Amino acid sequence: MLFFMEDEAGALAVAHTAVDTVKEVGRGAITETKQALHIDELKTLITTDTIKHCVVSGITLVLFYVIYRIVRRIIKKTAASKLSESATTTLLKSVKYTFYVLMTMYVLSLFGIKLSAIWGAAGIAGVALGFAAQTSVSNFISGLFVLTEKSIKIGDFIEIDGITGTVDAVGFLSVRIHTPDNQYVRIPSSKIISTALKNYSTFDLRRHVFEFTVDYATDLDTALEVFKTVPAQCPTVVLDKPDFAPKVMLVNLADSGITVNIAVWFNRTDLIQTRTDLCRAVIQTCRAHKINIPYNRMDITLLNNAHADC
Repeated sequence: MLFFMEDEAGALAVAHTAVDTVKEVGRGAITETKQALHIDELKTLITTDTIKHCVVSGITLVLFYVIYRIVRRIIKKTAASKLSESATTTLLKSVKYTFYVLMTMYVLSLFGIKLSAIWGAAGIAGVALGFAAQTSVSNFISGLFVLTEKSIKIGDFIEIDGITGTVDAVGFLSVRIHTPDNQYVRIPSSKIISTALKNYSTFDLRRHVFEFTVDYATDLDTALEVFKTVPAQCPTVVLDKPDFAPKVMLVNLADSGITVNIAVWFNRTDLIQTRTDLCRAVIQTCRAHKINIPYNRMDITLLNNAHADC
């Protein structure tokens, strides 16, 4: 009996020792976990004031975003009807970038980062970038003038420094067009400011002057009366507006004949058709009234083999 009691007491001692060992291991694991996850430090950071600050900051960010979306919607509804498409797009981008900058500054201030140091570094970086990118800065400033001047908009047919094409996009740095033969051309904004710009889409009506010569033996009074009937043979020519009436004039005494100009007005979209009709009408009229249009002739003499060898 005494033997069984001693065995039971030994078993209980072992069990207590095991329990104590498990408790110590558990305490050690908990301590290591707290140290690894910085639980104690987080407890000191997560306070009632901290939670309130985070909630207020989150609400502020949401309000900023809501205001940003409202401003974008107002711009799309109001500015789109008063500004060109390119100017509206640029304005929306400016608002977008401004929002991102303000949000970044606000978030940095939440973490206690001093913005004065950032502005100082940004100023130094700006000076360095300014020297390194003078051309880009010049184009950017020129782009602002192009957008505010509203001399170009998407879809216009323009000519700059001998390059003609339809405007696809108007940006701060450049204007992108495609030529009549479907070639992509990028024109720097500074080039637009410093070079004469022709915008053929600004006005609905456009004038074309067709120039040709007639023989010196031509009866000029009769020829002028005949040529006044030419514009009426072209369906696209404007005839019912006195301020845009066709005009026929003698302009020069050339070496081979007398230069005649026929000036007509037409819708700017009918340029090719008007040129074709006007050329056809002039030739048919001259042929019908026996009016000679002088042109250069070349005499060719064929040499036989004997003369060619000499």
